[in-house]
Amino acid sequence: MDPMTAIAASGLRARMESLDLLANNVANASTGGYKADREFYSLYVAPEAQDAQDAGSSAMPVIEKPWIDLAQGVLTSTGNALDVALNGRGFLSVAGPNGPLYTRNGSLHLAADGKLVTGDGYPVLSATGDPLTAQSSLPIDISSDGTVAQNGQAIGQLDIADFTSTAGLAKQGGNYFRVVDPSVKPTAPSGTSVEQGKLEASNTGTAESAVRLVSIMRQFEMLQKAVLIGNDMSKQAIEQVAKVGS
Repeated sequence: MDPMTAIAASGLRARMESLDLLANNVANASTGGYKADREFYSLYVAPEAQDAQDAGSSAMPVIEKPWIDLAQGVLTSTGNALDVALNGRGFLSVAGPNGPLYTRNGSLHLAADGKLVTGDGYPVLSATGDPLTAQSSLPIDISSDGTVAQNGQAIGQLDIADFTSTAGLAKQGGNYFRVVDPSVKPTAPSGTSVEQGKLEASNTGTAESAVRLVSIMRQFEMLQKAVLIGNDMSKQAIEQVAKVGS
């Protein structure tokens, strides 16, 4: 494969990976608290072409790694006392089936046993690490610092966890995050407030995603043409060599 075709093919692969990330963002545009996936681009140079003369013609465009955009989503009022939104950094801590999970989706409800749970039934954890339990017959008040009270008595405080870097976090199905680096420890966020009766919208940006989709498709078409041109040039070169040889 000639260098131009190889570089164009590498670009096509990178664009396909970008399209997968974008498709997932678009699919979750209406998912509460969803955080968009973005990508870093880099150039790959084969070890045998590391010298300055060959590196320029052998550099392949690749997606170095995806990253999670934790920018704040728009907060919308729902009027539901069990809906909570975080205004600022941090995540709600919940008890997942295999350990702690973290989410920005504050659409909560009370289970039959009185535990405050997420839409998937995972118990919401208090600052002490225990599940929050309330009485279904009494209204629930949640203050800006996450204190949960009923009938004027505090029954616990939401555990809000923050992370200095997203490098140690990975997405898990159902709009949750889990810690994949044991050295990453949750800390208390600074300046974050809990807003009762509100939910945070996805931060994908529907209009932005549509523009990026058009841009990716145009880039894909240009790279396809480059591959076709490269193949045509190779074909003509082979035919010319055959004519000379005959």
